[in-house]
Amino acid sequence: MQSRWTLAIPALMFAGVAAAAPPQLSDFARHAQYTQVKISPEGDYLAASAIVGDQTVLSLIHLSDMKGVNVVPRNNDDLTGFAWVAPHRLMYNVGERFGGLEAPLKTGDLYAVNADGKDAAILFGYRAGDQGDTHIAHATSEMAYGSLITALRDDANHALIASEAANGSTIGVFTQAYKINLETGVKARVAIAPMHNASFLADHTGHVRFAYGVENDQKIKVYYRASDDADWELVSDEAKNGQRDWPLMFNRDNKQVYFQCAGNNGAGGLCKWDVSTRKMNHLWDGNGADVTGLMLTFGGQDAFAVQSQPGRPAVTLLDKSAPEATLLVALMQQFPGEDVEFVSSTWKGDKAIVLVSSDTDPGAFYLYDAQKKKASFLLARRGWIKPAQMASMQPVEFAARDGLKLHGYLTRPVDKADAKNLPLVVLVHGGPYELRDDWDFDPTVQVLASRGYAVLQVNYRGSGGYGFDFVKAGYHEWGGKMQDDVTDATLWAVKQGIADAKRICIFGGSYGGYAALEAAVKEPDLYKCAIGYVGVYDLRLMYSRGEIQQSEFGENYLKTVIGTNPDELWNRSPAAHLDKLKAAVMLIVGGADKRVPPIQGESLHAALEKHHIKHEWLYQRTEAHGFYNPAHVTDMYQKVLAFLDSQIGVAH
Repeated sequence: MQSRWTLAIPALMFAGVAAAAPPQLSDFARHAQYTQVKISPEGDYLAASAIVGDQTVLSLIHLSDMKGVNVVPRNNDDLTGFAWVAPHRLMYNVGERFGGLEAPLKTGDLYAVNADGKDAAILFGYRAGDQGDTHIAHATSEMAYGSLITALRDDANHALIASEAANGSTIGVFTQAYKINLETGVKARVAIAPMHNASFLADHTGHVRFAYGVENDQKIKVYYRASDDADWELVSDEAKNGQRDWPLMFNRDNKQVYFQCAGNNGAGGLCKWDVSTRKMNHLWDGNGADVTGLMLTFGGQDAFAVQSQPGRPAVTLLDKSAPEATLLVALMQQFPGEDVEFVSSTWKGDKAIVLVSSDTDPGAFYLYDAQKKKASFLLARRGWIKPAQMASMQPVEFAARDGLKLHGYLTRPVDKADAKNLPLVVLVHGGPYELRDDWDFDPTVQVLASRGYAVLQVNYRGSGGYGFDFVKAGYHEWGGKMQDDVTDATLWAVKQGIADAKRICIFGGSYGGYAALEAAVKEPDLYKCAIGYVGVYDLRLMYSRGEIQQSEFGENYLKTVIGTNPDELWNRSPAAHLDKLKAAVMLIVGGADKRVPPIQGESLHAALEKHHIKHEWLYQRTEAHGFYNPAHVTDMYQKVLAFLDSQIGVAH
């Protein structure tokens, strides 16, 4: 998550503070002050997403005098993303808090503004062309989601955007690409994808060359065309060749394309696809870990390194002679133990924004000047967080009962780095498929560790980051092998002497909420308590309630990952086995949750009452799939800690 500037200050300076009093819970609940920082193409401006009051705004700063202006989205909307699309113009998205909802929902509209905050305009979306924006009358309202494909470096007046239907239906609707005027919103179509749910990739001259994505059959398809006038060619179809490949970016001369491809043992690799021969050449093998990103040369025209995260973030240099490679190594030596990443650069590559972060450091942004060969501090994401007060995450590996290698993270309290027999919270991530726990700053982990609890996270089968075979191993395994992986992780912590076997609780959100309650009924003697946060407790309801099943794509997804037999779904539901429950239970529900509707938690709440099972109940009417309001998050942390203390705290 986010940061401060104390890297040059010895950690021991904070040791006494950390021992005296843990940070306030509200410090962990606060949103990051800055999440993104990007330098303008010519290097004279910075743009940043910033919190002002309770709203996320676009901050624009002139580097010569560090003066700036905030672009405040109208109607109390929140900035959700932005990008430079011309030397002195940006495109940005907003989220709207519909019906009093705490968390903003992305509207799909696209806006533009100059670097000095002037000439703001809505270019695309359902709000375009309304009376509030009559100066761009040629832009018309449409029910579609817009996203930026790429800026056009040789055309400061236009950019390429993608348009996807917003009605939730995929029947007969294909993603389209447009060249859009950055002042008026007038657009001209340049491509129609030959498939549903497509993303586009353009070359460095601004021509859309690839359309790719996961089709309704849940298989990846990749289409290529040689020019704007050429027909689409299907160059990879997972349904036919079993290969889950997709393009990442063109190389500098547009003759080759970096592809995510298969590596050893089913895990991810990096390949280069030759546009003339249509052949794939292997570049890099993750040895069990997928590609998480490419590090781009300054100017963004090529890649010099590949990123992965087997445990801690790792970087492998593809071009050791690149000046960016030399700089990266030097910065990693300057910031030992931290993750260093280049997140933005000027088009000619003379300046770049560097993000430095770690498991204990939410992150700080620096401005690197190639001519001066100097990195200067700019902004801290969460300046109030002191890394020396935070607990370190230790990557761990162990085998599941069937021999499958599992990865995870163990976080001990900051003052108990070598302690044994600790009260343990098993924290299960959501998703569940293709998402994972990472080595980074996690407020919930730090909350628990700051109050004396060890925290164990496991990337159970189905999680992302370790190859698609690992993901598929979790299909139809809700309550089965996925659940056994969490159990095996818990037993590993006991066997290692880390956890006190009599003081273990399990906590998770979304799928993690399911796993927490399923653990309590499947392993009733292992856990003293279970906390389900916006969780699924009756698998049958996933086919009738919520937003996933409302599209053909979503329904096919459910069939693929959980199956369709209602008796089996019920048997794998925590709500079906409350007679086995021994653990104390806490349920946390968002009343405005569309992903996992509140009926999931409400039904379990009612069933527990019917069985006369006492439990804690926390319901926030305006929260959705994960609490957003800092006051609500703080209150949740307080109640979770009080519940844990009552079950496995020091007195026990």
